[in-house]
Amino acid sequence: MILLYELQKRLANLRPTTTVVTTPTGARFIERRKSSGSEDGTATTPQQLEARQYGFVVDTKPDNVPACILSEFLYLGSQDAVSAENILKFKLTHILSVGIETPSIELPTSVKCKYLPCLDLPETDLLRYVLPVSIDFIEEARKSRGCILVHCNAGVSRSASVVIGYLMQRRDMCYEDAYHLVKSWRPCIQPNAGFMQQLKKYTKT
Repeated sequence: MILLYELQKRLANLRPTTTVVTTPTGARFIERRKSSGSEDGTATTPQQLEARQYGFVVDTKPDNVPACILSEFLYLGSQDAVSAENILKFKLTHILSVGIETPSIELPTSVKCKYLPCLDLPETDLLRYVLPVSIDFIEEARKSRGCILVHCNAGVSRSASVVIGYLMQRRDMCYEDAYHLVKSWRPCIQPNAGFMQQLKKYTKT
């Protein structure tokens, strides 16, 4: 009972507070907590405000131009870059889709596509399950004198990590050099923390 009394006493001395809450849909509410003179400290009914912005970042800009990482052979981009127009423009012969299915567009039968499951999570084993298959597919395109587009959803983490790993494995680059080369052509890349740690430990086999 003493503890309950102390809690009620402290609650009575709390100042009223106002909190603006933004939901993921962009709806905004004001929540007010009753002042010290009220019988309890519960919040009043939220008051809805005019929606001002989303509770998350929405990227509506098209990202349909792939970055050429290696002399018109190796391209990196987002899923928006997979288009019939780009296939013709960049003479793509191979498409590697990392973690996301190849967009459902009408592709020429001459284009070879490969889908590789990969979650954009730090704990995903990039070195064992993703890079070996990816590097072999990229090498297949190179040896056939083709052009390959490596993409994921945004072209930021998964596909960028694959391209960095390829440069390390086949072009004898250290992580820092490979990372900076890719970033110089596609500034938005940012492999997740787990992928970066794995790539820094990656050695040529």
